[in-house]
Amino acid sequence: KSTLLKCIIGLVAPTSGTVAVDGRDAVREARAVRRVTGLLFQNPDNQIVMPIVAEDLGFGLKNHGFSKAEIAERVAAGLARLGIAALAQRRIHELSGGEKQLVALAGVLALEPRTVLFDEPTSHLDLKNRNRLRDVLQALPEQAIVVSHDLDLLADFPRVVMIDGGRVARDGPAAEVLAHYREAHR
Repeated sequence: KSTLLKCIIGLVAPTSGTVAVDGRDAVREARAVRRVTGLLFQNPDNQIVMPIVAEDLGFGLKNHGFSKAEIAERVAAGLARLGIAALAQRRIHELSGGEKQLVALAGVLALEPRTVLFDEPTSHLDLKNRNRLRDVLQALPEQAIVVSHDLDLLADFPRVVMIDGGRVARDGPAAEVLAHYREAHR
């Protein structure tokens, strides 16, 4: 399932066939795909590279060619959007797992993707931060594609696709697919 997300964003080539995002080949046109698609890794430590929160968000923006003024504006907006503006000057290693996950997400959202891919976003979180991330997911105007074993997180999603053995086993409303999954794995 994580490999599927990496195929969508062009980090991994499919072994057969193609993956298209907005009509673009995800491998051949990976840069164009990454301009409209962001990926939140399972472990935020794999995504955060700078020692200070604001510097980390700015790093990704700088690599996309934004001016200093645009970077400052987007960093402030990204942190404010997730309610973590107070973390701007904090050291990354001093943050909780939930705070790190939100910082990594703020970095993705600062690039203004149309679609955000989430790879097991709640796997390292306590209940409080898991619920906080759930609330953020529910409020996102961007399209979200979430890979998760956290069935409660998926319960309110309009569509759930169950993958089993590398193939689509079920595709439909969350209640229907999750009930099937629970029954199949009693």
